[in-house]
Amino acid sequence: MKIVIVGTGYVGLVTGACLSEVGVDVVCVDVNQEKIDNLKKGILPIFEPGLDTIVKSNYSKGRLSFSTNLSEAVKDAQVAFIAVGTPPGEDGSADLKYVLQVANTIGSCIDDYIIVVTKSTVPVGTAKKVKSGIASALEKRGVQIDFDVASNPEFLKEGAAVEDFLKPDRIVIGVESDRAKEVLSRLYHPFLLNSHPVLFMDIPSAEMTKYAANAMLATKISFMNDIANLCELVGANVNEVRKGIGSDPRIGNRFIYPGIGYGGSCFPKDVKALFHTSDDYGYNMRILKAVDAVNDDQKHIIFRKIEQHFQGNLKGKVFALWGLSFKPNTDDMREAPSLVLIQSLLQAGAKVHAYDPVAMDEAAHMVDDQVIFTRGAIDAVKGADALVLVTEWAEFRLPDWTKVKSIMNGQVIFDGRNIYDSSQVTEAGFSYYGIGVQPSKL
Repeated sequence: MKIVIVGTGYVGLVTGACLSEVGVDVVCVDVNQEKIDNLKKGILPIFEPGLDTIVKSNYSKGRLSFSTNLSEAVKDAQVAFIAVGTPPGEDGSADLKYVLQVANTIGSCIDDYIIVVTKSTVPVGTAKKVKSGIASALEKRGVQIDFDVASNPEFLKEGAAVEDFLKPDRIVIGVESDRAKEVLSRLYHPFLLNSHPVLFMDIPSAEMTKYAANAMLATKISFMNDIANLCELVGANVNEVRKGIGSDPRIGNRFIYPGIGYGGSCFPKDVKALFHTSDDYGYNMRILKAVDAVNDDQKHIIFRKIEQHFQGNLKGKVFALWGLSFKPNTDDMREAPSLVLIQSLLQAGAKVHAYDPVAMDEAAHMVDDQVIFTRGAIDAVKGADALVLVTEWAEFRLPDWTKVKSIMNGQVIFDGRNIYDSSQVTEAGFSYYGIGVQPSKL
């Protein structure tokens, strides 16, 4: 089976590479010539563990290829996935112009039956617009060619996307014809062999499922952060509270870790897009709007703790930041809490030394050039008045506190992810501030 993936960003490249890994003939198409040239050389536009290996392997075997010519690529293809960006507009709505441009191009060049599948995260009703765009392009050509549209949202976690795709919790597919269902069943047959559930449903339900899933996870995060902030006020320890509620199987222990807010390309954008859709239909998504507000506020929580500790006098102080990406195992800096913290520190006259294992190049495009990037975690803390743990990369989990203290000017740790044992940190001679726990001061 030959398929086309339009868009070689995070979703498109992972989808194309992983489908080629199970034996599908895949052509990944992008308008960016430089990106396509680099992919042919094995240079990936994103960092994702394990992705480079399967891209290079399947490209060398001829199952995965790259092109800028969509009209040529869709010839003889049974399925075309649209995986282009849907950036948020100023009002929070998803911008579908790239999706609809692809639909128009496909309609202008197909000469046989094809299924056009939206893989990008798109609002309910997008498949109808895609179908209309293809039909309009066919009408302009004066031809009648059968085609189907479908929705196949992705549920990939950055940092574990390859594993998620090859061993999915579920595969959600929205279709409106038996023919489309049969073809997509064949495409995903390798996953059925391993008992991974494929859930067929109507297209609007599939489109909504993606948004509802991300909104639910975002809600769990903001709820736990709200509880964490209250825990500090009443003298409770959110780490113990989390264990207490997480042991309840109705709640579970995933996505209930307090922190400094969610970021990335999915949760912030999808939450806003969903309540924008609800506004269009005259319905007020009160819970989701509160989730979004709590998250925006939570990104300032560490700075407020810093201000309190230093009594508002941050001018000239040096802050070492461990981690910049919105989560570990990715270089994604979109909506990262570190960006809010860095801006606040610089505006207060502080200096910032930062280290991240993979995200510093990406961060350099998004932060003030006053930020000093270091070669390692230890280099970042040299001469620092405080250390701030921003992203819980594995290499930050067990530092040599004796060594860290010996090269720092200050003696305070701000743990934005609650990964350190406060008693161990204070025994090493530091004041400790976490999220939802009482501070331990020297």
